[in-house]
Amino acid sequence: MTAQQYPHPDFEKKICAPEQLAARIAQLQRPLVFTNGCFDILHTGHVTYLAQARALGASMIVALNTDESVKRQGKGDDRPINDLGKRASVMAALESVSLVTWFDADTPYDLIMTVRPDVLVKGGDWSIDRIVGSQEVLGWGGQVHSIPFLYQTSTTETLKRIRQSHP
Repeated sequence: MTAQQYPHPDFEKKICAPEQLAARIAQLQRPLVFTNGCFDILHTGHVTYLAQARALGASMIVALNTDESVKRQGKGDDRPINDLGKRASVMAALESVSLVTWFDADTPYDLIMTVRPDVLVKGGDWSIDRIVGSQEVLGWGGQVHSIPFLYQTSTTETLKRIRQSHP
């Protein structure tokens, strides 16, 4: 069989352009969880964190940094390793994720204001007072969580080990 003979994976229906968010959000069950990040090379820490975040609500939106936004974060000239389309597709394949979107700004503030999540979540390296949108979410009666890391893994550290083993 050729690639053209296989149907497009259903999970890719979870990928939603930011301008289509309003209509798609209305179809999601509440409480709605929102998180964001690069999620460049998915690892145990990521999928554990995402499952824990999803457990805080009935559905979850993950907003990915665009490739340009990742580059502005100073993670390295070759980052992201995987482009936005690939990262969105992998993220959409996860059971814990209800919807995947993206943002090009340095923060997801505008998306958070559009989505108006019931629960805003970031990883344990973010204190609640530093999480973008935390004051607004708390202000409309939502919750904000900083989930502690269970695994000390990171894409940056993984890439460092790979590069050291292949000079």
